Amino acid sequence: MLARAAEREKHRVTKDGPFSLADFVSDPEYLKMFLEYLSFYDWCVLASVSRVIRVVMVQKREAREEILERYLRTVGYERWMWEGVEPLSLSLQDLSDYMRGVSTPTHEYARISGLYVQSLSIHPDSRDPSMLDTVRALMASTRAYTRVMLRLRAQAEKELAVYNANLKKNNISLNGYASPVRSAGPTSRTSSRAPSPTYSSFSHSHSQHHLPQPSSQQHSPQIPHVVPQQQGITFRSPLFRMRRAPLLRVFVPSPEGDWLSDKSVLECEAECRRAGVTNLLRMGDVVWDIAVGDEGNVGRLVWDGSYLIDLDYTYSPTGELPKYMPALAFPPSYFHRVIRPSPTSNNPIMHIDLSLWGEEIAANLQLLQDRVRTETPQGAYHNVVRWVHRSSFVIRPPSRHSSVRVTGGNNGKMPVMGRIPIPGADNLFVDPGWYGTIVVETEGTNESLADLQDRCGPGAFPPRVRGAHAPVTQAQVENRKVFRILREKSRPGEIWIKCVSVKERLL
Repeated sequence: MLARAAEREKHRVTKDGPFSLADFVSDPEYLKMFLEYLSFYDWCVLASVSRVIRVVMVQKREAREEILERYLRTVGYERWMWEGVEPLSLSLQDLSDYMRGVSTPTHEYARISGLYVQSLSIHPDSRDPSMLDTVRALMASTRAYTRVMLRLRAQAEKELAVYNANLKKNNISLNGYASPVRSAGPTSRTSSRAPSPTYSSFSHSHSQHHLPQPSSQQHSPQIPHVVPQQQGITFRSPLFRMRRAPLLRVFVPSPEGDWLSDKSVLECEAECRRAGVTNLLRMGDVVWDIAVGDEGNVGRLVWDGSYLIDLDYTYSPTGELPKYMPALAFPPSYFHRVIRPSPTSNNPIMHIDLSLWGEEIAANLQLLQDRVRTETPQGAYHNVVRWVHRSSFVIRPPSRHSSVRVTGGNNGKMPVMGRIPIPGADNLFVDPGWYGTIVVETEGTNESLADLQDRCGPGAFPPRVRGAHAPVTQAQVENRKVFRILREKSRPGEIWIKCVSVKERLL
């Protein structure tokens, strides 16, 4: 350290002419120490002193990274220190646009959007000339926000991948072979789901007596270790969390209001292309048109791998995950707080095909009494006893040496090692967050029992006597895949789902 400082001092003394401010900021170590005393506003003033300083900050990668780390440190940004090409490189213009965007309240976006839409009905000569500049600035801010978000995701995933590779390499070098995956107990396994609001007394005291045990395995299966906060992983960010959907932003003023038209949705896709992130989008990424407001899920679209699609409002007034997105392909809490639940229910809607586990559900089916605590309109609480049909099945992690071939929709691709294909999905697999016991619950009526039997597919239950009726429609088949995740009962390794009847349809 002293030798490098002496060398820099010698360079300063022997340099022809004065040691200018541009020379000072061109040294990464000097710049790093100097930036610790500057706010973002002070740095903007420094960059506006001369064009030479701006050129040095933009062209010198080390100086640019020092600036990005200094002012994006609070959201977890670090320079790319790993092998391979950086998937998304941020610029100082991205930093400036991002800081302007996060300094603007979300309701201000909707206000500016409303004023801009109103100005479109006015003659161009009578419009406020600054309005268009403001809209363009907000568009640039949302593009920068999206770029920062996806850069953080790439950083977090790369850090985790390198850590796991080094851990596996160390195990092989110490033991001569890779250590097997161990069963994670409650003290060592960190939940990949958000903690439930409460652990109800039923789910911990009564459910131990009423939870159906799988007939083929009386003990709990080994649950894999799913993205824990391991020692050695330093990434922490308030914007992005591993195994959670990123909430990306676009700014597209919509003349149609809260309901985006097809033209507005196409413009949202165009904004993603202008931000240069289309190749980084993944199925399940949520894009929010912040110009339409922040009430419920208005303006929120889901990327299906090729296009942005709207939420499904069939069973929820605020919108839920579309039926085209298999819920088993994502962690159970992947969309928590990204797609907001309905005001009347905190349990999200999911589309799950149970036909693959129909026989196991039939073997474990029981009719039980369930005690629930309900609140009356007067504010009093009462314990209510009801009858429910309850069963369970286990999604077991496949052997790491086993290969599973996708049946249908794989286009002749090679078998995938250690993955469980989702029935009816094109090259999609069950996420490890679902491994463990899945408890299925429905009402204790004969109609609900018949509905559960239909959901398990043909052959799981003995055939029932049916009267003459019309053939099963595609809509009825889709209705059999609709469930709610019971968040208050679920916990890592044990997910509770409840059948949603056709009577709950809103559309």
